Amino acid sequence: MPELNPEHVKAVIIAINNAPFFKHLSMSVTEIGVGCSVVTLDVGNEHMNPFGGIHGGVYASAIDTAAYWSAYCDVPEENGLITIDVKVDFLAPVSGNKIIINGRRIKSGKTLYLTEAMMSDTNGTVLAHGTSKLMVTRKQSVVDLVKYIGLGKLPPKFIRR
Repeated sequence: MPELNPEHVKAVIIAINNAPFFKHLSMSVTEIGVGCSVVTLDVGNEHMNPFGGIHGGVYASAIDTAAYWSAYCDVPEENGLITIDVKVDFLAPVSGNKIIINGRRIKSGKTLYLTEAMMSDTNGTVLAHGTSKLMVTRKQSVVDLVKYIGLGKLPPKFIRR
C-alpha cells in the first residue's frame, strides 16, 4: 500500500469539520490514521432528549462517524464508503461536557469493511460501543465532500515512491 499523504489527511479533517452536520452537533474529527480515528463532541443542550439525557441519535451519529473515518485511509483514492449498518450499545449516561470517540477498522475487504468505535468521557468511563459495516463505492467519496463544502482541490491521498 502506498504511503498516506499527511497533507491530504489535514485537508480532509478541515473539510469534515466544516460540514454543517458536524457543526450542528459540535462534533470534530481530530485524528484520522490507518485503521483508526478520533472524534470529539462538546455536549450541549442541543444534544438532550426530552428527559435531560443525551439523545440516542447523538450516540449513534458519533459512533458512526468515528467508525467510518477509521476505514478511510485504506480505501483507494477514487472510492468512497457508505454506512450500511450501525449497531450501538449504550453503556452509561453522559455526565460531562465532552465525549471522545475512538474508531478502529477491524477488517477491510474489496467491497465491505467492518469497523468499531468506543465512546468515553474525559475520565475514561466507557459510555457506548458500536460496530459499523461500510460498503466501498464510487459514490460519496471525499471529492464529493470537498465539492459540497467548497474547499477546492485536495492534495493526493497517497505518496507514490
